[in-house]
Amino acid sequence: MARQLNQMQDWARETQITHGRVTVLAAVMVLFMMGLLYRYFSLQVIQNEEFRAQSDRNRIAVRTVAPTRGVIVDRSGNLLAVNQPSFTLAITPERAEDLDNVLTKLSDLLRLTDTDIELFTQARKRRRPLSPVPLKYRLTDEELAVIAVNKHALSGVSVQSELTRHYPEGDLLGHALGYVGRIGIDDVDESEKEAYRGISHIGKVGLEAYYEDVLKGGLGVSRIETNARGVELDVIDRIEPVPGAELTLHLDIELQRVAAAAMGDMRGAVVALDPRSGGVLSAVSSPRYDPNKFVNGISFSDYAELRDSRDAPLLNRVIQGQYPPASTIKPMLGLAGLNRDLITIDTAIPDPGYYQLPGDPRRYRDWILRVRGTGHAEEMNLRDSIAQSCDVYFYELANRFGIDALAESLDDFGIGSVTGVDLPSEKRGILPSPEWKRRVIGSSWYGGETLIVGIGQGYMLVTPMQLAVATTALATRGTAFKPTFVAAVDGISVEPEPLLNVSVETAYWDEVVAGMVDTVSSVRGTAFGMRSGLTYSVAGKTGTAQVVGIAQDATYDEEALSEYQRNHGWFIAFAPVENPEIVLAVLTENSGGGSSAYPVARAMLDYWMSRDE
Repeated sequence: MARQLNQMQDWARETQITHGRVTVLAAVMVLFMMGLLYRYFSLQVIQNEEFRAQSDRNRIAVRTVAPTRGVIVDRSGNLLAVNQPSFTLAITPERAEDLDNVLTKLSDLLRLTDTDIELFTQARKRRRPLSPVPLKYRLTDEELAVIAVNKHALSGVSVQSELTRHYPEGDLLGHALGYVGRIGIDDVDESEKEAYRGISHIGKVGLEAYYEDVLKGGLGVSRIETNARGVELDVIDRIEPVPGAELTLHLDIELQRVAAAAMGDMRGAVVALDPRSGGVLSAVSSPRYDPNKFVNGISFSDYAELRDSRDAPLLNRVIQGQYPPASTIKPMLGLAGLNRDLITIDTAIPDPGYYQLPGDPRRYRDWILRVRGTGHAEEMNLRDSIAQSCDVYFYELANRFGIDALAESLDDFGIGSVTGVDLPSEKRGILPSPEWKRRVIGSSWYGGETLIVGIGQGYMLVTPMQLAVATTALATRGTAFKPTFVAAVDGISVEPEPLLNVSVETAYWDEVVAGMVDTVSSVRGTAFGMRSGLTYSVAGKTGTAQVVGIAQDATYDEEALSEYQRNHGWFIAFAPVENPEIVLAVLTENSGGGSSAYPVARAMLDYWMSRDE
């Protein structure tokens, strides 16, 4: 039976089938090997660059390198804004196993504020992948120790050494320098985001904001080799960042100290300019604030205290405070009246202590009336009217001008226009006119309002910086440069830029300046109280700006008014008269009058005129 079955098998066919299967299998194996070899070849040769790049992206972290922010120094090289080394806590979100959990742990360990978390969230939106995001700045030694002990439970957390902005003079220069702060979501335009990759702070206000582009510098790039856990192993290569420029200011820190000390607790502002260049020698806004509190996020309680204070310490009164200029504009109007032939040097105007428009029963009073019960003298000329601040003389002069010509004359001195000083958010004040009143208030102009503008009251408002520039034109007899804090950028001087040019005859300048000299030196001058012990010549003008209206037959009673209703005090000055080196504008809020302002000027002038002795 077995032989019969064996005879029935077709050995030739089975052999052929077997050979076919072996051939197919061999072909499959050859094709597989060829595919494998091709894959190897593709990986090693054809796709080598692509996979090498992918490998590098996993192995090599590309980090932007923040530049060192430029420092700010005063005219003598004293450091005003510097960069201090500090430690910053950062998180790389891709390295954190559970970001929310990590933030919760850190909040418990370091008492993070809501502001810290909010700014961290905003910063995440601007950063590159795998880049650490700052969470808390200026870590203390205690905080560093806490992080080190708990590092094993804080995945993605790192401590970085970096430079942080610091203002050595504290609140002395808060309004002028401003401050940098952590970049918020609205601080950088879409077109600028790339330029701020890796930069955590930006100038918010003051010079820090105005000169942000030159202080910031340019980004660098660093390629760093890391292991699979993201630990940095080596720096492969690095393109160094471009440091920010150094700003040298005209400002004199010692004069700033003198001004701040003289102001004491008074609200107000002080501006000192160099009439030869427009350089800002001093700028004090009082009350002051410490910009260091804002650098890495001010607490809600500290900010609320500043924001809600009735004294408005965050307001930069130098360029944003707007006040009636009062009698400080009288020298300017006197010059314009002479130049327009409305008066002469010898023009005498009767002064009974009040002024009346023809056909108008209302009496526009002079301040001296409540002191003497009469006017300054039977008749007053221009020089004496400036020295003694005779309102009646300037009521008559304003009436001769008319509001349009009066406004044109003050416009020549920059009243009602921004000065262009290198600080953001400068106010322009108000130079009123019939057109202005119709547009803003919606009513017609009255003749009595012209008289009020003629003594610097009514709708007219100026900033202390604006008035300092106008005073510069008086000091130089016609010219003024655009005021500027910055004298040089990286050692390259900033050229003065002309701003005002008032053309008046020499004799007219002589007469008006003589009246300003008499303001200080004459026994009837309104600033005679500052004359004692003067060793240099000073030209000045006081001003008392009314805050609340007083009825025609009422008497100004300072004691009956609340502090914030009392008159403001002004004093403008320049010295020495023969060749002015310094121009001042001093404002003291609710101080009662100019007698509170000129002692501040005297302290500053004494320092400035004696600094080379």
